[in-house]
Amino acid sequence: MLRNSSAAVAEVMFPGVTEPARATMRVLTLTPFFPSVRNPAQGGFIAEPLSRMEQFGVVSRVIATQPFYRGREQSLDSRIAQWESFPALPGNLGLSTAGGLLAASLRRKVREMNRADPVALIHAHSALPCGRAAQLLSEELGIPFVVTVHGLDAFFTRQSGLVAGAWCRMVAKRVYESAQSVICISKKVRDEVLLGAQAKTAVIYNGVDAELFSPGSESQRPTIILSVGNLIPIKDHALLLQAFAGAARNRDCVLEIIGEGPERNNLIGLAEKLGIADRVHFLGRKSRQEVADAMRRCAIFALPSRYEGQGCVYLEAMASGKPAIGCAGQGIEEIIEHQKSGILIPPGGHAALTKSLNALLDDAALRQKIGGSARATVLRSHTLTHQAQQLSELYRRCAR
Repeated sequence: MLRNSSAAVAEVMFPGVTEPARATMRVLTLTPFFPSVRNPAQGGFIAEPLSRMEQFGVVSRVIATQPFYRGREQSLDSRIAQWESFPALPGNLGLSTAGGLLAASLRRKVREMNRADPVALIHAHSALPCGRAAQLLSEELGIPFVVTVHGLDAFFTRQSGLVAGAWCRMVAKRVYESAQSVICISKKVRDEVLLGAQAKTAVIYNGVDAELFSPGSESQRPTIILSVGNLIPIKDHALLLQAFAGAARNRDCVLEIIGEGPERNNLIGLAEKLGIADRVHFLGRKSRQEVADAMRRCAIFALPSRYEGQGCVYLEAMASGKPAIGCAGQGIEEIIEHQKSGILIPPGGHAALTKSLNALLDDAALRQKIGGSARATVLRSHTLTHQAQQLSELYRRCAR
């Protein structure tokens, strides 16, 4: 599937591997995260590796799922993916039972799909509801399944609260222990899974499109600090605003924030209170291309998230040759080497974040050095092609 420049990148990273070397295997992907007409940027971390899988002999069919009360989504390409809505109780109280209802909704479709063109493996993203649905379909149809855990709340207890969380924990535990493999996006995520389940795990880091996210010249006036992420408390944009207020004094710089969420109005108010409203630009949601363009023109990327399984945006900044600032103790700590390929600060570390911004704003050579090392790190082991190869190898080990 990958030809021209994509094939050239593949040949550099995996010499001689540009066409399927084995018989094609068919994988059914079940996911609540996937690009749609209404939101083409969502779920890129699921969709983008699929474009690299065929060179390793894997063809994926995607069923993207959404509970009926969230409305209907439309696929960008019905040849690859289709959206299915399913009955479910609204909110966290319905999360533990949603997988069973999803399996019931998909049973006939998956049975017909498997009869027409046998499915070797089901890959579910998130234990609830897709992982539970995959478990039930696996038991009925005899198709093995794997499940990927994308965040630190592996058992949904933080999300669901005390009562609903107990049921979610029980169901997620069954899913993990039944799966042929639990794919974790970092060692930190794996540790969370193994705290509550006796599961077979594999760590496969997310990859990044190193062609889309590639180096470019930073804006000269003003210097741009960029942040990309949902505007929710755990991303700690408030800390970034406070640190920026200190670092921006007597400097020609601005802060651009891409993302939407419930914290938007609070953050706008905080920027006004700090006297930096005219230098902070809330850009809302952007397409993948627009995010890549923003990465190229920025000088520094910063997201002091304090609850992050890995964080694809850090890899995107690194692939773009920019110094990325994240928090120690999170999944990205396994990829960023502090002060060499990025900067790690303590969660909530106002002084450390301000100091890091000051140092990078004052030293273009330091930005270039760290950014160059960051891109080299990505090209060495964290591209979409690396991820696709590792997934395809795991699929073949787990398939019937």
